[in-house]
Amino acid sequence: MSKRTAPRAAKIHRKTNETDVTVELGLDGGAYQVDTGVGFFDHMLDHVARHGRLALSVSAKGDTHIDDHHTVEDVGIVLGQALEQALDDKKGIERFGFASVPMDEALARVSIDLSGRAALAFDVEFPGSGSKVGSFDLQLVREFLTALVQNGRFNCHVEVPRGVNDHHVAEAIFKALGRALRQAVAVSGDDVPSTKGVL
Repeated sequence: MSKRTAPRAAKIHRKTNETDVTVELGLDGGAYQVDTGVGFFDHMLDHVARHGRLALSVSAKGDTHIDDHHTVEDVGIVLGQALEQALDDKKGIERFGFASVPMDEALARVSIDLSGRAALAFDVEFPGSGSKVGSFDLQLVREFLTALVQNGRFNCHVEVPRGVNDHHVAEAIFKALGRALRQAVAVSGDDVPSTKGVL
């Protein structure tokens, strides 16, 4: 088991003309509190934190009078940066994570590799309305994941082989993301899990 003693945590603040986002992330558990001004998105991030057993604080103010796009994307950017920073040299981590999560009739599978290389494969169709859950634009699920993956520098494959209700599909994805992250960031050794010696 790794003798790592430093906290695996990060705090990142990003302010633009469109958003003001602060994320605090701890990989070894703790409380979570999310306030982005986008209710459904808050609910989804709560799932990532709870099922990932992550300490997570997200505070975002954005131009939601225009739409939610900038806020959701920028939270993805900052959360990805926080993940990358909290992982530090990645010594001892499991690196790979996978979760298959049902939500009633929906099933989502998420596979991740904390490889230092950004790649998103998103094989998802929202079969219900095809556009929104409440006021939340479902296209933003992919936009969030794209920003998260690019800034966290990891591979993420998302598949939804079945599902009828759009809310259930989205919720299964975010729960599976949390579970996969929980597995991948877990510390189980002392070395960097790569033949290259770096990730």
